[in-house]
Amino acid sequence: MSSYDLGVTRCGNMEFRWGERTYIMGVLNLTPDSFSGDGLGGDVEAALAKARRLVEEGTDILDVGGESTRPDSSPIAVDEELRRVMPVVERLAAELGVPLSIDTYKSEVARRAVEAGVRMINDVWGLRRDPKLAQVAAEAGVPIVIVANQRETTYRQIMPEVMDSLRRGMKLALDAGVAWENIIVDPGIGFGKTLEGNLELMRRLGELRALGRPILLGTSRKSMIGLVLNLPLDQRAEGSAATVALGIANGADMVRVHDVLPMVRVSRMTDAIVRGRIR
Repeated sequence: MSSYDLGVTRCGNMEFRWGERTYIMGVLNLTPDSFSGDGLGGDVEAALAKARRLVEEGTDILDVGGESTRPDSSPIAVDEELRRVMPVVERLAAELGVPLSIDTYKSEVARRAVEAGVRMINDVWGLRRDPKLAQVAAEAGVPIVIVANQRETTYRQIMPEVMDSLRRGMKLALDAGVAWENIIVDPGIGFGKTLEGNLELMRRLGELRALGRPILLGTSRKSMIGLVLNLPLDQRAEGSAATVALGIANGADMVRVHDVLPMVRVSRMTDAIVRGRIR
């Protein structure tokens, strides 16, 4: 895989030893309008039950989100996002053995979540919407995911502009005091990219290694798969599996998935081939 050492990122009681294997980020949507059709709304008990199942299936970290990232979704207020996520975050932090990530671009939501026990921040706007998120991560000593988001922009060359976006986010994080080993990058598949742009990013994913940080890849159930295969959300498992396997082969260190159990198996098989890891 990598010709250099990405080091170790500590996340609560978990150590991500990059390069040894692919880590699984399971998705827990608390939105009523999730793009993937699996939003749990305000049902705390249903969220807890699903979280426990995802952990049993092999999730290494749970990504909890309270606002939809669909292109046509409307932003929600901080208070509404807190109302959706905090009851679940507090219960999960107390009852589960895996670390939690908060999927938010709002620093106040991140701050409250970290105070409740969350151990990673996943910012789909790459610090463009609220740079204070970096300060929250720095003060708490938790990792932050910088996502390249091309929404509200017009790009000409997808890979150079994704790289530039990630470098800007990384600089903001470092300037705020985030430790180098606590930065993770994500090319942002589906965030303002065309189908052709998404496919090119997948082919050229390994170029992100030049940034020197681990790569998180989130392709699960996304429109890229639906457009290529002409399939609805509930029939994109095989397409998602193909992107996970090829993503790992091209440099992904962590994959963000909805269907944990099958993607754990895909990742383990791919790791055996790519990393020579048999377990």
